[in-house]
Amino acid sequence: MAIEEPKFKLVEKSGNFELRLYAPRVVAETLVDGSLNDASGVGFRRIADYNFGNNTSQKGGSEKISMTAPVGMAPKAASEKISMTAPVAMQQSSGQWRMYFVMPSQYTLSTLPTPNNPAVTLRELPETRMAVLRFSGLAGEEKTATKTAELIAWLKSKNITPTGTPELARYNPPWTLPFLRRNEVMVAY
Repeated sequence: MAIEEPKFKLVEKSGNFELRLYAPRVVAETLVDGSLNDASGVGFRRIADYNFGNNTSQKGGSEKISMTAPVGMAPKAASEKISMTAPVAMQQSSGQWRMYFVMPSQYTLSTLPTPNNPAVTLRELPETRMAVLRFSGLAGEEKTATKTAELIAWLKSKNITPTGTPELARYNPPWTLPFLRRNEVMVAY
């Protein structure tokens, strides 16, 4: 059983670095206070609760929504000009993190059920160019910051300027062995 991932066109690949063009997509997101680790747990549970049926469908009742990958995490930006799912430079901004799940592609903003929890919101993201660095292992704050710095340095070497807030994308459930985990740091450019 394959987990759906956001659609993108690969523009360039160099080792673990990639430039991608993501198609428009809809996300369910929430803002969470705390450290990256603490906010990850709270945010995940909040949005998973929405996916598992804490919502009101247009037909009445609730609707279960399939899980997708990755789960994205980014510092809350001062001005909400963010592009998609995946992060870079994991520095906390205003003490809040933005966690999001990309919704399955069968949905649009108008066909998704309404979240019952006001802390969960739905938003449509436009087509977005993202620079990405893939890595395995645990994605704690220190490793994420290191990988973000590597991505930013790679972009600088290519004379590409980031235009968004760095994000972290995690693709595996927490019980996955660290060496088998797929993570990415991403930033719009």
